[in-house]
Amino acid sequence: MESVLKINPGATKWDIRQKVWDYIEDKNLANFPRPVHNRIPNFKGAFTACAKVTELQVFTQTTEVKVDPDKPLEGARLGVLQARKTLLVPTPRLRTGLFNKITPPEGANKEQLRICSSSQGVKEFSVPVGLDAKVKVDLVVVGSVAVSEKGLRIGKGEGFADMEYGMMASMGAVDESTVVVTVVHDCQVVDILEDLIESHDLTVDYILTPTRVIKTNCQYPKPQGIIWTKLDTEKLEKIPILKKLRALEEQAGKDVTLGAAPATAQPALQSNQPRRQTSRRPRQNTQRDTEGEFKQDKRGESEQKARQRPARVRKESRGDGRGTREGEISERGKNEGHKKERSLEESRGEVTSQCKLPQSVTTVYLGGIPTGLRVSELKMALREREAVPLRLTWQGAQHRAFLDYSDPQAADKALEALQGLCLNDHNLQAELAKSQRGGRRSGTSNRRPRPLAAPKSKVAPSDMKDDTHEKTEE
Repeated sequence: MESVLKINPGATKWDIRQKVWDYIEDKNLANFPRPVHNRIPNFKGAFTACAKVTELQVFTQTTEVKVDPDKPLEGARLGVLQARKTLLVPTPRLRTGLFNKITPPEGANKEQLRICSSSQGVKEFSVPVGLDAKVKVDLVVVGSVAVSEKGLRIGKGEGFADMEYGMMASMGAVDESTVVVTVVHDCQVVDILEDLIESHDLTVDYILTPTRVIKTNCQYPKPQGIIWTKLDTEKLEKIPILKKLRALEEQAGKDVTLGAAPATAQPALQSNQPRRQTSRRPRQNTQRDTEGEFKQDKRGESEQKARQRPARVRKESRGDGRGTREGEISERGKNEGHKKERSLEESRGEVTSQCKLPQSVTTVYLGGIPTGLRVSELKMALREREAVPLRLTWQGAQHRAFLDYSDPQAADKALEALQGLCLNDHNLQAELAKSQRGGRRSGTSNRRPRPLAAPKSKVAPSDMKDDTHEKTEE
């Protein structure tokens, strides 16, 4: 079958990556996270392609399967768990080890298995597997940016899949009989020159797309271990498990001489497409989470803003009669805020948008949010139904969210669009927030002005039933 993308003669790996990323973005072929640049693309139809993993003849003969933690491979991880096979997932970016063995609760149902196959499951239902563990991996499933029908593969340029396979080879977890499968969109199957493939590059035996199953009959050897001259001291400092493996191989008398650190900037920084969250906000430090999405540490910026002006905190009635004065933030509140910024997106207590609100807003309550649903998935559903709010307040732990709209008409239109919304087999409940049923809530403050010298009065039961969520405007 002819490739959709034509690769120019003399194209480098980074040229091919850029072409694939640009095409997927231009044709809107990807789901969250976006943009796909510098990522393994979470392409539309990934779940359909992943379902073909369990249909392979080789899958029926496997016992232990290693699947990368990339978002588009979530369906493959679910298929392995549903088949009651051992699922091994590499530690994201190899920060704390090599593998995690996913251990679902005993008698887990389909919904629990789905959670176990997500990044949340990798975090909450896993047991670390060390280099000395006796593991035999029969099948490896990896993501790719581009792959050829001959089995030549190009990743996102950081070499983790190659290193993981090399480390598995060093510990005896894989051998010549181990089958490697990649799951990609049809447009990611391109012609790759053989000259671009090096000895440390991982090749694949099967390519699964939403429409095809390609057996590559690849003749190129897979990595037989870590090629230490391809690494430098900086890489070892970032990946402690590599340091441990190097020490073990040095004790065994192997040559573990490292290569020199590169003198020039990484190609990713030289490409036309910048990484997400670039230097527009130089005070922020970035790191990658379990799905490759960037998250920001805004502590320095927040402290600097706090010195410039007081923060405005809007707090609605919590039912206990206690309130918080505007401009007053406790040290405990700051610490909790920093912890939330460091947590994964799905474990945040509240996520709010950063757009400027009008003087008054109308709020819609969205309840029945299932466990494991990400705020990004809800945002996508809102976009598809043309019900995007001015601001979204996410309270996933309480299974709810609040959507602020510019006026009652916009809120009514959104309510109509959200009727029958079903996510992850759960029906969501959309209605006007309680504070809206007797009047419209202000976009800047929801507290009533306190009359001077007014006697104290008890909180009416109807007031105590008001919404109990907190919002902070930056």
